[in-house]
Amino acid sequence: MVLTPEHEPYATHDVTNQPPPLAPYDASEDAALFEGLRREGAGWAEDDIRRLGREAGGVAAQEWSDQANRREPELRTHDRYGHRVDEVDFHPSWHDLMRVAVAEGLAAAPWADDRKGAHVARTAGGLVWGHTDAGHGCPTSMTYAAVPTLRAQPDLAKIYEPLLTSREYDPGLRVPSEKRGLLAGMGMTEKQGGSDVRTNTTTAAPTAEPGVYTLRGHKWFTSAPMCDVFLVLAHAPGGLSCFLVPRILPDGTRNTFRIQRLKEKLGNRSNASCEPEFDGTVAWLVGPEGRGVKTIIEMVNCTRLDCVMMSAALMRKTLVEAGHHARHRSAFGARLLDQPLMRNVLADLALESEAATTLTLRLAGAADRAVRGDDGSGAEAAFRRIATAVGKYWVTKRGPAFTAEALECLGGNGYVEESGMPRHYREAPLLSIWEGSGNVNALDVLRALGKEQGAAEALFDELALAQGADARLDAAVTRLKVMLPKASQTGARRLVELMAVALQASLLVRHAPAAVADAFCATRLGGDWGHAFGTLPDGADLGGILDRALPAPH
Repeated sequence: MVLTPEHEPYATHDVTNQPPPLAPYDASEDAALFEGLRREGAGWAEDDIRRLGREAGGVAAQEWSDQANRREPELRTHDRYGHRVDEVDFHPSWHDLMRVAVAEGLAAAPWADDRKGAHVARTAGGLVWGHTDAGHGCPTSMTYAAVPTLRAQPDLAKIYEPLLTSREYDPGLRVPSEKRGLLAGMGMTEKQGGSDVRTNTTTAAPTAEPGVYTLRGHKWFTSAPMCDVFLVLAHAPGGLSCFLVPRILPDGTRNTFRIQRLKEKLGNRSNASCEPEFDGTVAWLVGPEGRGVKTIIEMVNCTRLDCVMMSAALMRKTLVEAGHHARHRSAFGARLLDQPLMRNVLADLALESEAATTLTLRLAGAADRAVRGDDGSGAEAAFRRIATAVGKYWVTKRGPAFTAEALECLGGNGYVEESGMPRHYREAPLLSIWEGSGNVNALDVLRALGKEQGAAEALFDELALAQGADARLDAAVTRLKVMLPKASQTGARRLVELMAVALQASLLVRHAPAAVADAFCATRLGGDWGHAFGTLPDGADLGGILDRALPAPH
């Protein structure tokens, strides 16, 4: 028998109709990202963001991300001689990711940066570096958020802030003052209370030394236990208070921070989360006794913004993956990207992604102007207060459905771990849970409307900037004004959802191309939409949306 080419022994192993690897690619290739960066006062950071985007999409960084999640942190409670050490060991790839993140200013560096827009630049950096691994975004976020809380105690801030704002990653538990840079975490929730921190049972007993206490209790979720210092809530004689807890004391001894176990989590596997026990643990009071929630709330405001940012980054990453697959995969005689229904799905995802990115940068701009004191009228601070909670509720809620749809664009390939999509899918729900679940944030919006002077006015002033540009948006704003006086817990989610979508629509109407703004308003506000992604109306400019959203082929 003569073997023809189609009968050659190894022909069955030829790979056809599969996309090439995505990496290397530029994670910053996103028009909406740079438009928002410039609009919010950080255009000076554009070159750095582009450089970081190329590194984030590089083969090395993508491999670090994969390895850090496959080789998870391990707890060592004791050393070989039986001494209690309570350390967590990470794969070297985790340290590679952390080193870049800290060096690029994604931790607390903006607090030491005098340039306007420094906090916006950090957020933009997070949007592109978020194409790697979400887990290490936890310690960088908490470190960033710790600075404004620590400033409630100037003597402590003087010692620790220069080290927290450092761009040097210096891992390992040592005396904080002897290190080149520090990381900070927080310990708020306990097993009996969760978000209801006022039911916490951890106690703080004052010592003979002013400002120094000893803690006794047990925290339920404390992530990144390898951090150098933690901001912790505990009940002092004067009520629930905020404390600074170092892992290593100034004399070089280990503070009591007994890690009972690491959590076995659905996602966020590269990052360790633990249950620490305090028993005679030395802590320094931050802010007045009895004002713990008020003291630490600025930390929560910052980390909530980061949850929005990381959700937006996850959306963008999975959209890029889906678009890359569709561009190189063919079915039924045509590329997936040329199939009308796949184009509808990708365009719908692109609308959601751009809306999330644009809102994230607007929130970052408000935060930058508020914390830097550039907000003379207080309007940006009021807007930040309500809009961050609105954005945290909505954008993080959209994440799981978004990543599921993007995964499906890859078909069975997307369900395989090697694609990376299952990891993104597992990651998405956490961002809705962190820093207060959906209900907590929805109720926080009601609280802001009822108790924070100027919050509602700031929101409507923002929406008014797009008045008259789209009738569907105008109608939505009118509905909001009717709903507000009747706001209740039962209807809180519906109210916050409309706030969020109207806010996103107003930003897109003002700043995005007509194809994007019109399709968003028609579907999210005009009712011309189904119940799943991929149901844009026939008149939507799919080509205009996709040409803007998808990176150039490579």
